[in-house]
Amino acid sequence: MRRVVLILLVAGVALALAWPLLDLPATVSARIGNLSIDVATPVALIGLLLLFGGLHLTLRLLGGLLHLPGSTGRWRRERRRRHGDESVTKALLALAAGAPADARREAGKARAMLGDTPQTLLLAAEAGRLAGREDEAEQAFRTLSTRKDAAFLGLRGLLRQAIAREDWTEAAAIARRTEAVQPGAKWLKQERTHLAIRASNWAEALDLAETDTARAALAAAASRVAPDEATAKRLARQAWKQDPSLSQAALVQAEQFRKANQESRAVAAVQEGWKSAPHPDLAAFLLRPIHDGLARVQAAQKLVAGNPDHPESHILLARASLDAGLTGEARHHLDMLRTAGVNQRRVWMMRAEIEEKERGDTEDGRQAQRDALRHAAEAEPDPVWRCLECNTPQPAWAPACPSCLAAGSLRWGAGPSIVTLPHTP
Repeated sequence: MRRVVLILLVAGVALALAWPLLDLPATVSARIGNLSIDVATPVALIGLLLLFGGLHLTLRLLGGLLHLPGSTGRWRRERRRRHGDESVTKALLALAAGAPADARREAGKARAMLGDTPQTLLLAAEAGRLAGREDEAEQAFRTLSTRKDAAFLGLRGLLRQAIAREDWTEAAAIARRTEAVQPGAKWLKQERTHLAIRASNWAEALDLAETDTARAALAAAASRVAPDEATAKRLARQAWKQDPSLSQAALVQAEQFRKANQESRAVAAVQEGWKSAPHPDLAAFLLRPIHDGLARVQAAQKLVAGNPDHPESHILLARASLDAGLTGEARHHLDMLRTAGVNQRRVWMMRAEIEEKERGDTEDGRQAQRDALRHAAEAEPDPVWRCLECNTPQPAWAPACPSCLAAGSLRWGAGPSIVTLPHTP
């Protein structure tokens, strides 16, 4: 409607301008050879206007013909792009719906229409993964990783595939490439840490650790596999400094002192570690060079002097006394544990040994042993290394939990808290 009104207005204006021309009295003459043409001025002007109009239309027509190939190409490109965008949308919907066949088909159409763009390559890779075609996914991810604008997406996909097939060497190499492309990504740092832990590459895991607790555990492990003594000593000092409450940190520091024939410093390190976190490994390290039973008891007494009321201190003294034949002293420490409510299996097992040594193969002795063993079967479990993150018990200490790969998460204990015995002189 607006266009009709506009045409009528333009026509009205043209007519208003042309109307006065009809009253012009003059004529226009043109002579071509012997031919002479005389026309009225209004007719001549109208003829010129028609001539210019026809010329303009002719030029427009010629221009359209010249640009026809380009216009057709643009139309085709727009059409392909429109259809390609529709395929991208359909592929996304198929991925969300968990329809792998539809997702692969639409992703293929999108690549055919739009080419290998980051979007189409990622769609093709994810569709391949959903359909179980890891070869297709890997090819798409590798193509994606060669693009400067989307290399991180391709490398991340390749990293996920390497981890899924447990190819830790390839995964570590891809992770390093990814770090170069996208430095500082938190997700990538966690993945690199887990890969280093899986490969027992404690030095690399230490460089990636974020907390003092994790760094202490990883430094202790790295110290034991260090390529030279200087590095081993430095890492041992680092572990001891960053987490004095970790018994393994004190132990690795003491190991370095013993290797350097500094036994007094090794003993001091173990004693300091026992104050913070008593553990049987510390006692085993200290008593290993001592073979005389009474000397072992004396060394154990010196070791626990800094933390005499801890259950591990009484356990150690009971064990050392029992091995030295001091059954009365051993029984005293076990009674102290029982009075404090410590009802662990190892307490009753040692009590069974005491009954056997004191009473021998007698009816009373056998009855006392059976009672102790019965209590042992019903007692609480002995302390173990347990992960603070996933609560999984572990048979031995490790710098990272074998179950959840959390670094520095293993702690020794029987439960959420440690029983402290009342002090006795």
